[in-house]
Amino acid sequence: MPDASFLADTRDSYDTMAADYTEWLRTDMDGRPLDRALLTAFAELVKAGDNGPVADVGCGPGRITILLHRLGLDAFGIDLSPGMVALARETYPELRFEVGSMLALDLPDASLGGLLAYYSVIHVPWERRPEVFAEFHRVLAPGGQLMLAFQVGDERLHLDEAFGKPICADWYRQQPDEVAALLREAGFDLWAKVVKEPEGTEKTPQGHIVARRPAGA
Repeated sequence: MPDASFLADTRDSYDTMAADYTEWLRTDMDGRPLDRALLTAFAELVKAGDNGPVADVGCGPGRITILLHRLGLDAFGIDLSPGMVALARETYPELRFEVGSMLALDLPDASLGGLLAYYSVIHVPWERRPEVFAEFHRVLAPGGQLMLAFQVGDERLHLDEAFGKPICADWYRQQPDEVAALLREAGFDLWAKVVKEPEGTEKTPQGHIVARRPAGA
């Protein structure tokens, strides 16, 4: 079973700031042309494989889940925070959202055509990433596509407060080459590794990786 401590802290923190966080991100994708382009490419790769539904893991309020849906994917969201899932269900009642952990997804083996983790692996301790990537590999069908987004760096950050409310959450920045190596060890083939320089309020470069479970796996 996954260790409960960091999961509970992350869950409770996002429950606490769910409404404020959702409002803060309300127009965030308007200023992210590269992200939108990569999500479009991801959607095209998934549709070309014709391998089934797509899970937005760590979906938060569902803002990316709805984009995947509008790109023609059978997308649904999974998030650790019941508060975030409740907001997502209220905002996008036409989509499915579930509470769950990326360390133990309640999904059958080889059941997904795609999996997106958009700035959600950043809350997983570095040493637990092999477990997460093994779980992603398990639930993706052969030929299934994986996309990750994360802040680039080596730092572990901790916040005790956000939006004027007490929280207890850690953020782990990632090195793209290290993430790519871990994905290969988990059995993935890399398709793209993209790093964008920081702009606006961003403090670090932003990393994106697209990979797939090999068709013969």
